[in-house]
Amino acid sequence: MSVTETTSATAAPPRATRREWIGLGVLTLAALVYAMDLTVLNLAIPRISEELRPSSAQLLWMIDIYGFLVAGLLITMGTLGDRIGRRKLLLGGAAGFALASLLAAFSTSSEMLIASRAIMGIAGATVAPSTLSLIFTMFLDPKQRSTAIGVWVAAYSAGGAIGPILGGILLEFFWWGSVFLIGVPVMALLLVLGPRTLPEYRDPNAGKLHIGSAVMSLLAILAVVFGLKQIAQDGVSAMPIAAIVGGLAIGALFVREQLRLDSPIIDVRLFRIRAFSASLGTYFLGIFVMVGYFLFIAQYLQLVLGLSPLIAALWSLPSAIGFVIGSTIAPKVIHRVRPSIVMGTGMAIAAIGTAVLIGVSLDESGLLLIALASVVMAIGLAPVITLATELIVGSAPPEQAGAATGMSETSAELGGALGIAILGSVGTALYRAEVADKLPADVPAAAADAARDTLGGAIAIAESLPAAIGDAVAMAAQVAFVDALHLVAAVAAIGAFITAALSAAALRSVPARSEPAGGPATEPLAAD
Repeated sequence: MSVTETTSATAAPPRATRREWIGLGVLTLAALVYAMDLTVLNLAIPRISEELRPSSAQLLWMIDIYGFLVAGLLITMGTLGDRIGRRKLLLGGAAGFALASLLAAFSTSSEMLIASRAIMGIAGATVAPSTLSLIFTMFLDPKQRSTAIGVWVAAYSAGGAIGPILGGILLEFFWWGSVFLIGVPVMALLLVLGPRTLPEYRDPNAGKLHIGSAVMSLLAILAVVFGLKQIAQDGVSAMPIAAIVGGLAIGALFVREQLRLDSPIIDVRLFRIRAFSASLGTYFLGIFVMVGYFLFIAQYLQLVLGLSPLIAALWSLPSAIGFVIGSTIAPKVIHRVRPSIVMGTGMAIAAIGTAVLIGVSLDESGLLLIALASVVMAIGLAPVITLATELIVGSAPPEQAGAATGMSETSAELGGALGIAILGSVGTALYRAEVADKLPADVPAAAADAARDTLGGAIAIAESLPAAIGDAVAMAAQVAFVDALHLVAAVAAIGAFITAALSAAALRSVPARSEPAGGPATEPLAAD
């Protein structure tokens, strides 16, 4: 090997310039808006119900259609970006998202709002795979890349927390449609600055997108997510079980099809790479645990402590702050410490944060415990998510970074849906059993049924009963709910400790990230 070749082989990868960091700011705003729209609708539901008068089924579709389509299309959109250009896909998605947001804001019927939310979901599915795969293209220096991924993770976490707060503020002064306008100026800014600050990258040797595989991927994920959500809402029954089994069957066909294709949507042989599969599993279980925390907290704050929706949303800020702190610490840790230690320790810290919730009681002292649990859990999970994301996408060939990002975010969506279904079912079962035992004997049968169904139903029915009986019903339901919260926290904490042990064992042979990370196999196309 010549001196020139040796120098080239050992040269450090180029460091990002001001242009890349400005580009990261643009990508971060897009990620923030995408995450906000997963939660911003919830506070507007009462006003939407009053003005558009949707049926119960239409109301559920308004809430769920965005997340359904995002989850179902992440892998396909990631693959499409690899083929046609990641920047091109992101900018097209931004334009579609802005237009759909305007349609949603000024919807005059339930059908129009559902259709608008569906378009937003399709456009939103371009954001995660495009933004993260572009980060891998823009930041070739390993430590700078980890910092950029940490910022990206913090933006997603902050978006989920800020969404309800901004929504609540807007609803104080404007009509319900205003909550959808938050993303319009941000996406417009992305369309203006994106071509100037973001590079273009696509796989020059990519084949055509296999439409049959894309449809199978969408159907498999939608069926599983739908089934899990139905179990969380209505309990176990034949329909959601059939949906999950059908989705898994389609998923098996999808995997077989990918092994046969010359240009698959995702190379399933990536699962043979220990860093890829173990990180994907840890990410999945980490989101499962986090959902276990958030699942009962909103109801506890509003229906047990009696806080307003906006004040309750403000109590989600400690979690966002914790993620910002954890995401800032993560890049300094993951290049010095082996992944097995980072993952294992992070999940163990998250388990401790979850276990803190076991001490929550009926009085307002629970607020401090919730804030403490939020911060501890977020500080533990942030390095886990940052490192898992880097290992998942970094394990894939550069030309498949978008598809790998889609798989990463799909695992998070499925982890959240499974967490809601399993932990929600566990908590609901205990709640219903305890309420049945604790209700006074003189409560009317219809009122008792409503109280056993949900805490919200119990509080509503208690207000319509005579004071003494109503107070007894409310107290019985609140005590049962707090006991259910304790059980869910304990199960989630045990799950997190088990995940800590499993991830530490699975990643024990993976070295620290101090080695230079490989850049794209081909040079990115010059920005226009």
